[in-house]
Amino acid sequence: MVNFVDTLFVLFSAALVMLMTPGLALFYGGMVRRKNVLSVLMQCMIALCLITLQWMLFGYSLSFAPGNGFWGGFDWLGLNGVGFQPFADYSSTIPNQVFMFYQMMFAVITPALIIGAFAERMKFSAFLIFALLWATFVYDPICHWVWGSGGWLKNLGGVDFAGGIVVHTSAGIAALATAIIIGKRKFINHLPSPHNLPLVLVGTGLLWFGWFGFNGGSALAVNGVAVNAFITTNASSAAAGLSWALLEWVRNGKPTLFGVITGSIAGLATITPASGFVSPGIAILIGVLASIVCFIGVAVIKPKFGYDDSLDAFGVHGIGGILGTLATGLFASKLINPAGVDGLLFGNPKQFLIQVFGVLVVSVYTFVVTFIIYKLVDVFFGIRVKEQDEAMGLDLTQHHERAYTILE
Repeated sequence: MVNFVDTLFVLFSAALVMLMTPGLALFYGGMVRRKNVLSVLMQCMIALCLITLQWMLFGYSLSFAPGNGFWGGFDWLGLNGVGFQPFADYSSTIPNQVFMFYQMMFAVITPALIIGAFAERMKFSAFLIFALLWATFVYDPICHWVWGSGGWLKNLGGVDFAGGIVVHTSAGIAALATAIIIGKRKFINHLPSPHNLPLVLVGTGLLWFGWFGFNGGSALAVNGVAVNAFITTNASSAAAGLSWALLEWVRNGKPTLFGVITGSIAGLATITPASGFVSPGIAILIGVLASIVCFIGVAVIKPKFGYDDSLDAFGVHGIGGILGTLATGLFASKLINPAGVDGLLFGNPKQFLIQVFGVLVVSVYTFVVTFIIYKLVDVFFGIRVKEQDEAMGLDLTQHHERAYTILE
């Protein structure tokens, strides 16, 4: 039976998650060089348009229609049969249409996260094709494995409250793959600083705000689990932002605004899979761990291996998503969420092993299929912009626009 309070809550949460994509656009846009800011904004916004239609036409059916363990069925193509009545496998109190709309916003932001890895280098036309194929052949099946009715990882006992595996691990591993394949940016002798930190801060604020819908809304009801997810989300982000500042202070002698911003996003990504399963105190610990591990990924691992993950999509979202998924296997407790699981520290070591297995399977699948999609798009359409276009900037060469015409 439809509960209109739950329905309103999930609709509001969906609107919050939708706001995260333009928030991500500002977050990424402020981090690139001035000549490429509009290209990043455009890629994020076109993802909102493109994946919305993909999801309504066939993406939702492939992800959530009852099917086999690997792939959803085709029963819900074009939203056929997706009506106002609840689908009990997902929620007994909100309409299937509302669940579809909420999950749509997750599908939108996931390929948009990958943009941070190849920013300033990919042709806009190639991005459209890449994003469509990636959403269809990477995101949709993984979504079904973990969250869909009959999904094999779900049946195995894997848990992911709001997208640590489905969103952040998949996007982060895809980011690593594309950063390696596309190669380093040209015409830079050192890693450029963000061209507009206030823009990055505004984007961070919108992301943090939207994340309450991302995590809290995943309870799909107005209940204690939703409240807990709101609190753990905020606690982890705050702890990670503060911890990152302290790490910078010790390592470099001064804390930076960009460090606090990066740490806060790392905390949000890391708490995502655990937010409905752990206590607020554990969320603070997870936030501290997120800042330490992601800091190492960004400041140590990336320079050591030399790949050009332009905006640290793997270093923050990929590493954070993996860490959070494993932390769920350690710290999850049925005392917090009776419908959830107990982790290793609450007497269930098997759960940790399942979480490790899920991370490994999703990471390998994502890397391989992303590699194949990239190569196919590159062969038929060419992915990287010409060297002259890269030097001039993608704003002018791809869109014939400038972000700062007065300053020019």
